[in-house]
Amino acid sequence: MDQETGIYIFCSIQTNEKPEFEPIEFEGETREIFTIHYQDAAMIAAEVPMKIYHPNKDNLMLHQQVISSVMEVSDTVVPISFGNVFNSSEDVEVLLENLYPQLSKLFPEIKNKIEVGLKVVGKKEWLEEQISHNEKVMKQKNQVSQKSKDAGYFDRIQLGEMARKFFTSLQEEIERDIHEPLLKLSASAKANDPIGEKMLLNGSYLIDREKEDQFDAKVNELHDKWQEKVDFKYTGPWPAYNFINIKLKVEEPT
Repeated sequence: MDQETGIYIFCSIQTNEKPEFEPIEFEGETREIFTIHYQDAAMIAAEVPMKIYHPNKDNLMLHQQVISSVMEVSDTVVPISFGNVFNSSEDVEVLLENLYPQLSKLFPEIKNKIEVGLKVVGKKEWLEEQISHNEKVMKQKNQVSQKSKDAGYFDRIQLGEMARKFFTSLQEEIERDIHEPLLKLSASAKANDPIGEKMLLNGSYLIDREKEDQFDAKVNELHDKWQEKVDFKYTGPWPAYNFINIKLKVEEPT
């Protein structure tokens, strides 16, 4: 017996047309990409086996590849999170109708805009050098090293707090010197929570497509200034993941 199928959705775009996309290889099967419409909003979708899809590397990469291909033909891409499968195209039409008030506001806000990301990670040698110049931290570190584990318990807590404050001061410096200049070139920007103990900035920037070269040049200028101290990880272009908050009501696979 054939497996029941559902409709997997990737993203929404603003269009009254029906753009054509290359088929994809989805878990060993060739699947057509098509659009489902409501007024001037369309959902990019594929018919797939009705089940729960796990966010493994291949599945996540395929999801992003489809969205990237859509970005090549549309300047108003609203990304949908991974793994949303609906029972039928009619259900997706109802979803679009329900989302339309949100989408009609979002489309002009993200039109002709892309998201880029910049992670700034401190080089180990530079971080160690910086903290070695902090007399209070080094004095506390020396004090802890001269006590037994039990005797130095509260001293270690204090040392940890001092180190945290010192690291926060470095993050604030990076935000002033790197994030704020990029903010001026962005339609919107966010300084997200850092990931890992050496990350000093985890920035997301929504920029006009025509300003991409100007923004890239600024990132390169800042990199040249800081390259002896930190590593840059500059990614994109992406759809506006960090600047969109859409809630979906998804049918559970049966």
